[in-house]
Amino acid sequence: MFKDETTNLISRRGFVVSAGAAATLAACGNGVGSNGAAALDARVDKTRSYLFNRYPATRDLSRKAQGILWMPLMTKAGLWFGGAYGRGALRIDDVTVDYYSATQASFGLQIGAQQYAHALFFMTPEALRQFRSGMGWSAGADLEYAVTNDGGMVSADTITALDPVIAVVFGQAGLIFGATLEGTKYTRIIP
Repeated sequence: MFKDETTNLISRRGFVVSAGAAATLAACGNGVGSNGAAALDARVDKTRSYLFNRYPATRDLSRKAQGILWMPLMTKAGLWFGGAYGRGALRIDDVTVDYYSATQASFGLQIGAQQYAHALFFMTPEALRQFRSGMGWSAGADLEYAVTNDGGMVSADTITALDPVIAVVFGQAGLIFGATLEGTKYTRIIP
């Protein structure tokens, strides 16, 4: 009888220790205790400074925006089938409120690799609310793009307060040209 009680006690301790270890590993996997958020915020700060210095008109756009999703580095590669991935931060009033990953899959005539950054300027409270409240948000054909002219200025005719979301794609480097965000899925993460 004493042997059964001892075995049960060991089993319970083993369960408690195992559960504690599993919880610790789960917390580590979710970014608790890591410096992932700080590293991502530092990248966002550099990306933000680059965009504002290179394209000063985006400063005015940011002042009008309800929130901005900064994606400092998207990496895209393809050989018939392609994909892209990146991580970034959503900032409201220049304060990070959430972190997101962006994924994209494509099929068609493509070969090469490219890296670029982008920012989504949410111009209306409704657009920002829809982005934040969903399980995942996909960029579609209705996304308005701000493009640069030959002088490096952001074209004023593409930037209006009527567009709910304005995308600025910049810093392209690589062999696949014409980066588009159409079909990109954004999902909230813990870095």
